[in-house]
Amino acid sequence: MKLALLLNVIDPRIGGVMIMGDRGTGKSTTIRALADLLPELRTVADDPFNRSPEDPDVIAERGTEDLPVALKKVPMVDLPLGATEDRVCGTIDIEKALSEGVKAFEPGLLAKANRGILYVDEVNLLDDHLVDVLLDSAASGWNTVEREGISIRHPAQFVLVGSGNPEEGELRPQLLDRFGMHAEIRTVKDPELRVQIVEQRSEFDQNPASYLEKHKAHQDELQDKLVKAQELLPSVTIDHEDRVRISQVCSELDVDGLRGDIVTNRAAKALAAYEGRTEVTLSDIQRVIVLCLRHRLRKDPLEGIDSGYKVEKVFSQVFGVAEPDAEAANGRQPVGAR
Repeated sequence: MKLALLLNVIDPRIGGVMIMGDRGTGKSTTIRALADLLPELRTVADDPFNRSPEDPDVIAERGTEDLPVALKKVPMVDLPLGATEDRVCGTIDIEKALSEGVKAFEPGLLAKANRGILYVDEVNLLDDHLVDVLLDSAASGWNTVEREGISIRHPAQFVLVGSGNPEEGELRPQLLDRFGMHAEIRTVKDPELRVQIVEQRSEFDQNPASYLEKHKAHQDELQDKLVKAQELLPSVTIDHEDRVRISQVCSELDVDGLRGDIVTNRAAKALAAYEGRTEVTLSDIQRVIVLCLRHRLRKDPLEGIDSGYKVEKVFSQVFGVAEPDAEAANGRQPVGAR
């Protein structure tokens, strides 16, 4: 789960993360903690869309390159389940448009989330039409609002993160396919690790400021690592032969469309950049391929095999590495097991 989130921060074009797992496993806590890891954004001070001062659209709109600059924390926007489409996409102030003859746009949550993270808890309970709107904006990077003959278009480039509990229902396969990566998280079984989590939680509750200060150095170190990875990413390469093998794995798994191929390539490059390398290795591909493909497989109700194990098995055959143990393969291994 943490790896998938970090890779999406390094390369937002991976397409977001869907995290499914048991209740009480820290899904929301981990996702909300991600915003604190990110460096501040340079934005135009009075811009409702958090656009960069170097953005040519803002320069053309204002007619000057001398724009007021402000540093802002990366936006982390929570989308409530009861949100209306107007609240998500924004709405047009018809009264002002009619009385003053100007386009008066009231930005919604998509505008607020531009260049940040949009988090949907219990995404499997969200109305399907809202999920469609979110995924379209996340894929295109733009949000278009059409109301009463007036059209407004603004940037909406964000990392879409969804979480949910499989007991409450699954997402439609065509919606699930739009998420770049899919992580499954299970309750920790190791008693020692459970005690450690309980102690850390108690320590935080007793004195949050002291707890945050204690971990600040590690947090800053991770932030620097992410910034360096973002700078290194454009120079990371992946061997042509490895790209062919990735596509062969997708083909043999009968994955619909080409999203699986694209996301696996991007995620492997982001992982190489995260570890400070400019060339993707076999190990990078092996670590991300299950996250990128497990949710794209066609589900057979009569098949008991875990999708994570199935991806690992085909990967091993195509890349010529040792086949995984069915009990400890990616996606079946209990969290905390080593």
